[in-house]
Amino acid sequence: MRRCAALLLIIGAAGVCAALQIQCYQCEDVRQDECSSPEFIVNCTVNVQDMCQKEVLVLEDGIHYRKSCASSGACLIASSGYQQFCTGKLNSVCISCCNTPLCNGPRHKRRALSCAYTHTHTHLSLLTLIPLLCWR
Repeated sequence: MRRCAALLLIIGAAGVCAALQIQCYQCEDVRQDECSSPEFIVNCTVNVQDMCQKEVLVLEDGIHYRKSCASSGACLIASSGYQQFCTGKLNSVCISCCNTPLCNGPRHKRRALSCAYTHTHTHLSLLTLIPLLCWR
């Protein structure tokens, strides 16, 4: 019985990650996609900011980036509203939205596993152990 209680406590602690929280890169007005290192990773507001947003601006002095957490509604409205200005030419503004951990970073780098990914596998693994440990 003690093992069962301990197991349920572990599952409850793992369930903390079950809230809808995502990690994104966050920075303002940087060039050369410089804000894709660990110090720019933030935890977005649980159950509010469920997407990552990336803005790419083409200015006279080069390409500038803004990255942040966003709510799906606000991000999708912004990205569709700026779609006509996303030309890749001077003064172009492109806004993209995504909903996987650190998806607003560079495309060529692999992402670290996040709570959202590892939680699913941890939770399922622990759930399969309950019958083995608790109901003998």
